[in-house]
Amino acid sequence: MIQPLRRGDKIAILSTARKVSLQELEAAIQTFESWGLYVVLGQTIGASYNQFAGDDALRLQDFQQMLDDPGIKAIVCARGGYGTTRIIDQVDFSGFKKNPKWLVGFSDVTTLHSHIHNLGVETIHATMPVLFSKEGTAEAIESMRQLLFGEEPQYNAPAHAFNRTGTAQGQLVGGNLSMLHTLTGTRSDIDTRGKILFLEDLDEYLYHIDRMMVHLDRSGKLSQLAGLIVGHMSDMHDNAIPFGKDAYEIIAEHTGKYNYPVCYNFPVGHEAHNLAVVCGREAKLAVSENGSSLVYC
Repeated sequence: MIQPLRRGDKIAILSTARKVSLQELEAAIQTFESWGLYVVLGQTIGASYNQFAGDDALRLQDFQQMLDDPGIKAIVCARGGYGTTRIIDQVDFSGFKKNPKWLVGFSDVTTLHSHIHNLGVETIHATMPVLFSKEGTAEAIESMRQLLFGEEPQYNAPAHAFNRTGTAQGQLVGGNLSMLHTLTGTRSDIDTRGKILFLEDLDEYLYHIDRMMVHLDRSGKLSQLAGLIVGHMSDMHDNAIPFGKDAYEIIAEHTGKYNYPVCYNFPVGHEAHNLAVVCGREAKLAVSENGSSLVYC
């Protein structure tokens, strides 16, 4: 069990993926300090190797050092992008399993959520420091604070035409659809049976969404879910010859043969209203004609 943060605790900001400048993190640092936290910046902040926050060796070293430091009570990934899968198999989690700490982020950080879920440790899927200065993120940032400090918010989503009503209980798992697709068959792959899966994505062609949903279904990821939560599917693209369905319609098609409850338009993903959720925690999803709710058990 990870202990909630307290005022005076140290947290680390680093990047396991794309490069980020210190200037881009100033709003987040100020926010964390206003919560009474002491911010330690990793060596990857300001580092650059092509698109990455330093080469693989630096990103691995930085993450490993913060993971093993008992004085660091949480690791907040500065941003996503791409790069975490390049280093995940070299990370030594033996010390972390004995003394776990919060790991926070989303998008490419889905790699860490999934890998760490297989260790039996909870993580927080939440907005990231590079986004703290963006308009409309206040509620997302506050939801992160609540979870870090041991509070458990209840989330609600409005009714959606594609929703399938019912209730479900199980561990909450998931994240970025593209990353979950990429992790299939690897050491970071997750078992979704009996669990509530949540999905979100950004900047994909609609036929990519269809291809990934077909793959998730063929690999058994959809058939035995307790429930499904569909978050933001942002900035989708189409071909000159239209695919013919939007992202929600594609997901509805591939999950329509199953009977578990499904919630669409849940506030999680690549939008400002990206509420923090705990991966690996037992939760209850209730979908009715009036909307959906998610609470922890």
